Parts: sequence; C-alpha cells; structure tokens
Amino acid sequence: MIDELDLAFDENAEKGRPRHRRGSRGGKKSGGKSGVAFLMAFVLLAVLGGGVWFGYTKVKDFFVAADYDGAGGAAVQIDIAKNSTLTDIGNVLVDKDVVKSTKAFVNAADANPKGKNIQSGTYNMKKQMSAENAVTLLLDPKSRVSKGVTIPEGKTANQVYDILAKATGKKVDDFKAAAKDPEALGVQDFWFNRSNNVKATKSIEGFLFPDTYEFDPKASAADMLTTMVSHFNTVAEETGFVDKSQSARNLTPNEVLTVASLAQAEAGNKDDLGKVARVAYNRLYVGTPEIACGCLEFDVGINYYYQLTGRPTKPSGKMTTAELNDPKNPYRLHGKKGLTPTPINNPGKAAMEAALNPPKGDYFFFVAIDKQGHSAFAKTYAEHQKNIDKAKKAGVL
Repeated sequence: MIDELDLAFDENAEKGRPRHRRGSRGGKKSGGKSGVAFLMAFVLLAVLGGGVWFGYTKVKDFFVAADYDGAGGAAVQIDIAKNSTLTDIGNVLVDKDVVKSTKAFVNAADANPKGKNIQSGTYNMKKQMSAENAVTLLLDPKSRVSKGVTIPEGKTANQVYDILAKATGKKVDDFKAAAKDPEALGVQDFWFNRSNNVKATKSIEGFLFPDTYEFDPKASAADMLTTMVSHFNTVAEETGFVDKSQSARNLTPNEVLTVASLAQAEAGNKDDLGKVARVAYNRLYVGTPEIACGCLEFDVGINYYYQLTGRPTKPSGKMTTAELNDPKNPYRLHGKKGLTPTPINNPGKAAMEAALNPPKGDYFFFVAIDKQGHSAFAKTYAEHQKNIDKAKKAGVL
C-alpha cells in the first residue's frame, strides 16, 4: 500500500517540479538519459526535415517544369519531322540537351502567340537554352537550315531535278546519275511489268512523289530521290494501288500509273482527272468506229519526248501531222496503239486514285472549254465538234 502511494506521489511530482527520490544518486543517471533523448530527438527532427525537403522538391518539380536559364552554349543542329506536335518537338530538344524538359518547352510554346507555328526542318540551336529562348529561336527564319522543297504535281523527272538543284545547291547531273538505277532508289522490279509479260522501260518517271520535303542539308542526290520514292511507296500502299490496279482495272500497276500521269498532264483541273482517265481506258480497251485502233491520240506524249531529248516543246495547236505521227518518237500516241513506254510525269495522289477508280461513262473525246481549264466530254466526234465550237467562242482555242 505504501509502495503504491509512493508511486502515485512520484507521478504527481514529475508533472510538477522535480523531487529527490529515495535511492537516487544525485540525478547523474537521469541526466544521461536526457542527453540521449535530446540527441535522438535532434536526429529524428533532422530526418523529418530532410524528408519534408525531399518531398517539397519533388512536388515543386511536379508543378514547376525543369528549365535551363539563358540563351544556351554550344551549337547543335536539330531536325523536326513533318507533322510533329509540340510534345514531339520538345522530346527532340531534350534528347539533344537543348532544353531541360519537354514540359518546360510545351509551356513556353503555349505562352507564345506564335508557338504553334513552328515548322518542320533543320535548325541551328544551342545546348542548355531556356525553353522560352528555344521557342524564340525556332520561330526565327534565320535559324532554319532547310526551308522545304515543294515538288508540284505533274512535274517530269527532269523538272524535279531542276527544282531540287536550285533548292539544295546540288548538280542536276548528280540527280540524273542517281536516277539511272530506279531499283536502287526503292522502286521494286514488279513496277516495270506490263500485260502479256511485257517489260516497261525502267525509268524513275512516275515514282518521284510530288509533295513538300525537308531534306537534311547533308543528304546526297540519291538520298533525296530515295526519300521521294519511299513517299510514293507509302501512298501506293495507302491507296491499295497495286491490288486495285489488278483487281479493279485488270491491268498492271505500271499501266495504271501511266494512265494517271496522262490524266495529270491532260486534265486542266482536279475535277476532270477521273473523266480523262475514263477517256484513256475507253480508247485503249473499248474503242469506237472513230478511234478503232486503240490509239490514245493524246498530244502530251510528243512534248514529253521533246523535253526528254532537250528540244523545245510546242502548244498542241502548232504541232504538225508529221510531228504527231513521227515513227521515231517512242512517246507518240497518234497512229500507235497502247500507252507510252513509261509514265510521262509524276502524278499526285488525286490522279492516282482517279486512274484507279474513274467515273463510269462512254467518254471518248474532251476539250477545254473555259479559261479555268474545265473540259467538256463527248461520246461522238459530232458532239466533240460542238464542244470545240464552244471553246472557240470562249476564246480558249
């Protein structure tokens, strides 16, 4: 009982002022315990404080994107692919150590009114730039190394070489030399097959897909042509060109591609591509008493050959009968059955699709009837003559 009272008394005393307990040795042992406790408390607070700081830095990094300061240091070139998103661009910049984080770049681009206008291409940048400075530099035309080369639809291979040479500083002869082996550039051998086990003339013509390209400044002529052929192959796959040529048209892909090039050359606008292709198929494979030889009778083959051989081209109205029927011209389509030996230009996707799936119709003749390039199509030569009269009245012929 007395022990219990002593314990109760001791507990009350510890809640108030300290008191001397029986048997204690001057509080020495108690002082040691206090020192250890203080040390443990200090360590615990340090650990807790470090944890709080670590957590703070992590949370801070989550809400505030990591970024460099200033305009950067060492020079570096970066390539932005076509159709890249801001995130794609940011990832490229991070990989090259231009910016510290993709998030910082995207935030800076969003904050800039022109931030979404960054174009594809090759740029001269600097390592470890602030995201804001990186966006500013990407929007500066002077930092862009390559500005893009546009190849319009319907250009011949020789015309493509001229455009590329002027844009890149390469020599036309470099492109001509590279084009001598189309298969080395990515054109598969089956593209040169024609019906009845006939082989078409191997040519790059038709396979240099028209579009805007961003070429690496260090790319060779062969590299550039390979890129264009690769784009052609992609479009051919997307449109099902090979399979549909054989299933829907019962022709080889080369033959349908050649018709696409003829339609591209003859049609005055996109609306008429399919109808011109239909005229070609009707003349070649259906026939009419007025055009019974299976001859296309298109004038465009003449000028293609003239361009190919370095001769000046002529308007159709100034071509003589002898020129139209020149037996030495392998690209003539008058008085000669069948297609030209190769495509006569590089058609775009619309022309390729028009040749695959032309509208139904018994069209055999057409003539441009307005200055916008629209044509009138006819079944008989008599109807065609009436359309010619319309064209003359409109001042087209």
